[in-house]
Amino acid sequence: MTPPDDFDPAIGMAEMLEPGLRRIVAPNPSPMTYRGTNTYVLGTSDLAVIDPGPRDKAHMDVIMSAVAAGQKISHIFVTHSHLDHSPLARDLSNATGAPVYAFGDARAGRSAVMQALAATGYGAGGEGIDAEFAPDKAVADGETIRGRDWALEVIHTPGHLGNHICLRWGDACLTADHVMGWASSLVSPPDGDLTDFMASCARLAGHDWRVFYPGHGAPIHDPNARLTWLIEHRRAREAAILTALAAGPATASALAQAIYTDTPPALLPAATRNVLAHLIDLTGKSRVAPTGDLGNDTTFSLV
Repeated sequence: MTPPDDFDPAIGMAEMLEPGLRRIVAPNPSPMTYRGTNTYVLGTSDLAVIDPGPRDKAHMDVIMSAVAAGQKISHIFVTHSHLDHSPLARDLSNATGAPVYAFGDARAGRSAVMQALAATGYGAGGEGIDAEFAPDKAVADGETIRGRDWALEVIHTPGHLGNHICLRWGDACLTADHVMGWASSLVSPPDGDLTDFMASCARLAGHDWRVFYPGHGAPIHDPNARLTWLIEHRRAREAAILTALAAGPATASALAQAIYTDTPPALLPAATRNVLAHLIDLTGKSRVAPTGDLGNDTTFSLV
């Protein structure tokens, strides 16, 4: 179900995806961001900008140049406060006067388990948190926000990050980093919570979608099939972890090295956090038990 590596968008220009929706890919490619962050511009008069992206002047200039005569940026949405999605929001708001909408600040929506893990001093990883981010207007799950010719329904989808939201636009969904076509979403404790992630997947799977527009990579034209793959992928990882633990207790670090055999060494820390996310989820299900405080070097055993 992993698609071919053929997504090669033009950087530095607004590309029409369908009537009323354009995409601008930010110039921040990396192993975590693929070709770069997808910034979306929705509408034909009052424009909504979804995920302005990293603080980059050239990207800011492209967003501003996408505003034609008779148009204005009226809303700025941030799906979650990772450094590749949210920092430019404040600059764009200052330049346009448009308020920033998001579920909350960087800690909003974090599960109690992850709050406890963060309190132990276990640090953030992955894409990096925009710790200073705060929206002008906090949105609620199920809330619909309207522009002159568009409407977006907020779907709170914690998992990749506690304050992560998807945005429903008719039968399309802007899924940010929750569902992507080029890779499975990173779930990195204490910011990411796999129990929440799987619940969010199940929630999205309850709709019959036409297309997903993700935070990185190409549109997903078989959205429900991709969701099914994502759920099955996580279940397969869980099964691999349980099989490995059947041979004896192990740490998240050791399990990652044993399971992610094709992963480049530079990405093993992210893989280790993914394994830890599974172990925490399995602990909550009473399938495994830790020997001490949760962390990469904590030994887990089957219950």
